[in-house]
Amino acid sequence: MFFQYGKIEIDYLKKRDKILGNAIDKIGHIKRTIDTGLFSSIIHHIIGQQISSAAQRTIWERMNNELGAVTEDTIYDLSIEKIQKFGMTFRKAEYIKDFSYKIKCGQLNVDEIKNKPDNEIISELSKLKGIGRWTAEMIMIFCLQRPDILSYNDLAIHRGLRMLYHNRVINKKLFEKYRRRYSPYCSVASLYLWAIAAGTIEGMKDYAPKKKEGKNDR
Repeated sequence: MFFQYGKIEIDYLKKRDKILGNAIDKIGHIKRTIDTGLFSSIIHHIIGQQISSAAQRTIWERMNNELGAVTEDTIYDLSIEKIQKFGMTFRKAEYIKDFSYKIKCGQLNVDEIKNKPDNEIISELSKLKGIGRWTAEMIMIFCLQRPDILSYNDLAIHRGLRMLYHNRVINKKLFEKYRRRYSPYCSVASLYLWAIAAGTIEGMKDYAPKKKEGKNDR
C-alpha cells in the first residue's frame, strides 16, 4: 500500500509554488510504501533509527519470518535478549519490549492515538522510550497518512529545500515560510523534497556551505 495523494494535492502545490511545481512535473507520481498498523509501524521505526534502510529491512524480514507477524502478542512473549538477537542494539530491544508492555497492559491505546490531532499524536508518541519528534512525524506520514507534516528535524528535507530554492542554510524562519506555503499538503511536499534530496532530478546540487578544513577537522 502506498501513501495516497492525487490531483487535488498536486494542483494545490503547483499553484502555490511554481518552483516546486516544476520539480513535481519532472519527478512524476511518487509511490512510497506505508504500514497502516500503528503498533508494527512504531516497532519498524524504532528498528530503523541510525541504521541503513537495507539493515532495517533485513531485521524486519527476520522478525516477520520467525514470528509470523509483529504484533503486541508476539513481541510481548519475547525476552529483551531474544529481541536483540534479531540484529538490533540492546537499547532498541528494551524500547520495543517496553512499548509492547504498555500496549499489553492497557497503559497505551493505539486506536485512541490514531484519532487525535497532530500535535497530540506527537506528544503521545514522544512519551514512548526511543521515540522523538522526528520519529513521531515519520510515523504520522508513513502509517497514519496525516497530510500536513513537514519535519524540521529531517536532514533530507533541509537538503531538498536547499537544492530546490538554492538556499545555503534553512533556518527556522525560512523553513516556516515554506511550511506555510505547502500547508495543508506538507506531507506530499515532503515526498518530493526527499526525492529531490536523493538526486532524482539531474543537475540539481546542494548549496550548503562547504565545511572548512582545519586542524580540528577529523
